[in-house]
Amino acid sequence: MDGLGGTAAAIVLVVLVIFVIIVLVRSVRIIPQARAGVVERLGKYQRTLNPGLTILIPFVDRLLPLLDLREQVVSFPPQPVITEDNLVVSIDTVVYFQVTDPRAATYEIANYIQAVEQLTTTTLRNVVGGLNLEEALTSRDQINGQLRGVLDEATGRWGIRVSRVELKAIDPPHSIQDSMEKQMRAERDRRAAILTAEGTKQSQILTAEGQRQAAILAAEGDAKAAILRADGEAQAIQKVFDAIHKGNPDQKLLAYQYLQTLPKIAEGSSNKLWIIPSEVGEALKGIGGALGGNNGDSPIGLFGNNEQSGTSEPAAAAPQARPAE
Repeated sequence: MDGLGGTAAAIVLVVLVIFVIIVLVRSVRIIPQARAGVVERLGKYQRTLNPGLTILIPFVDRLLPLLDLREQVVSFPPQPVITEDNLVVSIDTVVYFQVTDPRAATYEIANYIQAVEQLTTTTLRNVVGGLNLEEALTSRDQINGQLRGVLDEATGRWGIRVSRVELKAIDPPHSIQDSMEKQMRAERDRRAAILTAEGTKQSQILTAEGQRQAAILAAEGDAKAAILRADGEAQAIQKVFDAIHKGNPDQKLLAYQYLQTLPKIAEGSSNKLWIIPSEVGEALKGIGGALGGNNGDSPIGLFGNNEQSGTSEPAAAAPQARPAE
């Protein structure tokens, strides 16, 4: 009997120790940072546990699964959406949200993540359904803002705050993508052709402007050179004329200079005929008289003298005309 009593006492003691351990485990709870716990007492909401050490009443209080209070990121699978121009596009969305009220997130909605996903899908279809494909591709900020406003208003009573909604990808049909690529390629080719034409036009304008400026400068240079040459020739003629007057030449000298000048008249490939006036003597006599020479002297003596007859006659008659050499 003593043996049986000792065994029973040991069993009771072990059971008592196990019971105490269970009570302690269920009574003492530690809530980590950025977590929150909802406590129910006899099936009714009792309080919300903050991070730290807390004591519960065993078998009376029940701690529900902890809620994460950090901002969470949920990426939803692609959703088919019909645009205003009846094109089906596939849109991936990413939602950033945070639990602000653990009690509301526990009792106001059964599964808040699934609720946010479904609400995002329906709102996205409503927003994109009023836009055509081009507007949907270029108005991501507008779509994000509308989605965030609707989700934040709807999820506020669930104890959730939606901070941001992003469209991760918008995929049009493959046929539309090919058409868009061809259109973009044609637009780039058109812009390249326009830029090339503009460059060619500017180059031609600059070249023509440069040639015009060069022609103007060349003409101005030729004009100034001609003026300078004319001035030089005029000064040379004036100096020769002054030198002749100062030298007081006679008719014989003038006739000699005249005869030396005559061959120069026929110089040049365009001269085909050289005409010698028959009144050479009279012309020389007139020139000598104009320069103040002796009017009684005749330059005809330069051509020859007949000393026996005492008269002056030309040694040989000058031809009226001969071909220029």
